[in-house]
Amino acid sequence: MQAVLYVSHGSRVEETRSEAVACIEKAQAHVNVPLSQICYLEIASPNVADGVKELVQKGATEIAVIPVLLLSAGHYYKDLPEEIKQMQERFPSVTFTYGKPLGVQERLVDVLVDRLKAVTDTEPTSLNLLLVGRGSRSPETKRDIESIAHMLKSKTNASNVDVCYLAACGPTFEEGLTTSLSREGEGTVVVPYLWFTGLLIHSMQDRMEELKREGYSIEMTHYLQDHPGIVEALAGRVKEALQNKESFPVRS
Repeated sequence: MQAVLYVSHGSRVEETRSEAVACIEKAQAHVNVPLSQICYLEIASPNVADGVKELVQKGATEIAVIPVLLLSAGHYYKDLPEEIKQMQERFPSVTFTYGKPLGVQERLVDVLVDRLKAVTDTEPTSLNLLLVGRGSRSPETKRDIESIAHMLKSKTNASNVDVCYLAACGPTFEEGLTTSLSREGEGTVVVPYLWFTGLLIHSMQDRMEELKREGYSIEMTHYLQDHPGIVEALAGRVKEALQNKESFPVRS
């Protein structure tokens, strides 16, 4: 029996977990699979092992593992495959296949454009946009975020689209703010390329309020959350994994 295991990152923030579950459940409605389970890579429960065990107990013989991640990095290439290899050893009669993170897609950039329209009536051509990625040590992450920034600039004709990161690589969020706020134009809009809320979003929102009190013209769009375009993209990745039977990626 076919099953789908959705693996989200995990968080100590209950609101983050609730948003992840809500988004995944909306995607599940577009996928005709008899069994599904949501689990987490770290911090939250159930973990991957518990998720697999639950599906096997319900009769799963094939499990498509779907990483609920925006981009490909260490969790996708290393951490999750290692978890599933252990499960393959534990349940040798079960076939495991692997999906892909959302990655760089035009429809996800369209989500950013929608989020931008919701916070400003000013034409993007007179605005400076600051695209904020979470960041990782993988060069692929920076390439992907820069590709998204290029597509965002093409779709909005914004004066400038700068890029920065919240962790692991640079420029940092503060460096990005300094650059964007120093540019000519009618203000800066911060565009977080983050899926769900959490400590990072909260800290960014606090920083926005500080800058507004200091007199800067700055706004921040809503994060991606469960925008219909995101739900559609996640459901699409599930359908791909079910059809294509992707094997686990291995970094050399």
